[in-house]
Amino acid sequence: MSAFAAVRAAADRLQPRAAVVLGSGLSGATVGFEPVAAAGYAEVPGLVPPTVAGHSGRLAVGTWAGVPVLVFAGRVHFYEGHPWERVTRTIQLAAELGAKVLVLTNAAGGIHPVLEPGSVMVIRDHLKLLDQGAWRELAGTPEASPGPAGGRTATSPYSPRLVALLRRIDPTLHVGTYAALTGPCYETPAEIRALAAIGADAVGMSTAMEAEAGFALGLEVCGLSSVTNRAAGLADGVLTHTEVEETARRNAGRVGDLVGRLLATVQERG
Repeated sequence: MSAFAAVRAAADRLQPRAAVVLGSGLSGATVGFEPVAAAGYAEVPGLVPPTVAGHSGRLAVGTWAGVPVLVFAGRVHFYEGHPWERVTRTIQLAAELGAKVLVLTNAAGGIHPVLEPGSVMVIRDHLKLLDQGAWRELAGTPEASPGPAGGRTATSPYSPRLVALLRRIDPTLHVGTYAALTGPCYETPAEIRALAAIGADAVGMSTAMEAEAGFALGLEVCGLSSVTNRAAGLADGVLTHTEVEETARRNAGRVGDLVGRLLATVQERG
């Protein structure tokens, strides 16, 4: 039996309630996860291994806080040269394997003043700045490109119920708007000022398309941003991916605790 066949067989037996996607440096969040079967992305039809450090590229099925779950350790990004269909393939697979709840995590730069490194933000909505016309669309100019990857969403894909549950679990959590850009370069200070002006609280290079794919498939979606740094121009020094990874690793325990408590609460309340 192949590794993925073992994962599918275990999923058929356990009937996972949720799927969790772990972002940069967050593999350590799985302390409470007990795997039953696992496969590398290269062994899973439709998936490819990530090339970015901090993304191991492994799918596992097991239990987390006693709840049957799928865990996707790492993701691929548009800036790695993948089409959006491949970026969101993990979400389609989660739905195929029976998940009803989708928990997306990422490493992000903090824009809101309260979002210092080490904090966690619950995503309430996002700004999707992922095509050439996205900035013009936000500005409301006639040249706006209304394609599927640009601009604002008509309805937030993030579940208000899950946002409320997370706030009950930890009332200190900031709830805010995530700005998704393509990367791979970090934003300029001028871009961060523009993002702040249009309501972004944190910024990163993932999550938005996955959230919308999950919402379209009928999954109940929530997002958690592990804030690894102050966004460009808001702190001294030059931002590096190594710094992002290191801070995310230090914050992984808190993210994992929140995910476990959320899963247990969702299981209890149905």
